[in-house]
Amino acid sequence: MFVLTVDQRASRRDIDRVDGLLDVMSDADLVRPFERTAGDEVQAVADDAAVVARLAVTLTADGHWSVGIGVGPVALPLPSSTRAGRGPAFEYAREAVDSAKTQRVPLSIRGTDDTWSRHAQTAGRLLADVVAARSEPGAEAVRVMHTGVTQADGAARLGITPQAMSQRLRSARWDMDEDAHILLTELLRRADMTDSSGGTA
Repeated sequence: MFVLTVDQRASRRDIDRVDGLLDVMSDADLVRPFERTAGDEVQAVADDAAVVARLAVTLTADGHWSVGIGVGPVALPLPSSTRAGRGPAFEYAREAVDSAKTQRVPLSIRGTDDTWSRHAQTAGRLLADVVAARSEPGAEAVRVMHTGVTQADGAARLGITPQAMSQRLRSARWDMDEDAHILLTELLRRADMTDSSGGTA
């Protein structure tokens, strides 16, 4: 199981962005949805490594959040409220978000299996760093490609030439996205393979 604890960066010098995040994430495929836990911090529970990979990269690259992911067992049955959850994954997530706050790329992963958690953390930071460095035109081109269109159709949608679309995608290092997300997802799955017995899973 995965617990995501996400804390707003530089919140004392910024607007409260939590409500906006909760709105955007309301349709995410989560076991327990994001919920404000205290101040400018939110927390969610997930069981799908692909969903966690996408959220981790998106939130980290956004620049406004420190992202901690805890990987491991949770006490079952899970309560209806995310903030009432208990278990090692919640504890790992707290440790992870505290670490993330000190990192240039503010993403940390802690879990039962330290080796695979560290590998997942490295992959996540590398991908988030690539995504965060994209220009707005490059990011827009990537968003269009994520809808499943061809580059030619994407160019037409953006009102630019196919050559300009190709250049934007190259500059955004779009070719790395799919494989990097697959890698991060697989590493998160491996980190989550360690199980425990006795009321947790």
